[in-house]
Amino acid sequence: MLYFIVNEKSRSGKGAAVWREVQETLHAEKVAYKAWVTEYEGHALALAREICARDDDDICLVALGGDGTANEVINGITDFERVRFGVIPTGSGNDMARGLGITGNPTENLKRILACMQMDKAQCRTIDLGEVRYKGGETSRLFAISSGLGLDAIVCKKALKSKLKDTLNKLHLGKLTYLLLTVQTLFSMHTTNASVRYEKKDTQHFKEFIYIAAMNFKAEGGGVPMAPSADAEDGMLSMCSASGIPKWRTFFCLPFLVAAKHLLIRGFEVRDCAECEIHLAEPMVLHADGEYCGEVTEVRFRCLPKKLRVLLA
Repeated sequence: MLYFIVNEKSRSGKGAAVWREVQETLHAEKVAYKAWVTEYEGHALALAREICARDDDDICLVALGGDGTANEVINGITDFERVRFGVIPTGSGNDMARGLGITGNPTENLKRILACMQMDKAQCRTIDLGEVRYKGGETSRLFAISSGLGLDAIVCKKALKSKLKDTLNKLHLGKLTYLLLTVQTLFSMHTTNASVRYEKKDTQHFKEFIYIAAMNFKAEGGGVPMAPSADAEDGMLSMCSASGIPKWRTFFCLPFLVAAKHLLIRGFEVRDCAECEIHLAEPMVLHADGEYCGEVTEVRFRCLPKKLRVLLA
């Protein structure tokens, strides 16, 4: 059965127009489906749990919204063996769709999803997911794109409530939100000292720690290629970090980061691992797929290989 969880408010209301277009195609193709529209933060997660509780051995669950909606739906899935996941992007960043290689308009996207539904589940592509644990390991959240501490998390937190984002969305320039907020944050954020332990054995110590991002896909923040070689099907997370870079110099590093040339600059590093633990001297903001998780001093990232079956050929 085909199920939709729809965020009509995504991209400052664009989600509603996209959903109307998708519905017209569903009706024209005479496709049976069920749909729910989200009403509050966390609703998509609750709806996904309710759908997974149904007596259905092949749940085709589509998130129509931005990266936050997709993340909530993924975190609401209680039985990954019975679920095939699809996304019709309507957000500002759309890093989930970019990471999956989804292109084209909503109607084209829907038709690809419908075609994949006709395939045997075993033929569908499966991707890794990441898991972040925090608050003493008692709280966890799954992520498909990335999870990070520091600069990128602060930017994500600001973007969630940003009036600038709404304005730029109306001008079809929503992706600039993350870049402009990054510039603002670079000169105002506080750095700290950190230790990162990879695979429970190899520990690195960082001074003036700016951020670390556990990347499952190559890009976050509207397409910024933090980990150009990341692969969501290799059973690893690409840990991209920056530290020890003076604030006045960070501004000049941005063009290199956007062009995926930041690893040429001393202070940037990418390292692949299946899991790692991070300990901070002072709390930093944590995000998962752009969703604010709080301020923490200890986190654990790990890769969950081949966890999510997606509606892609």
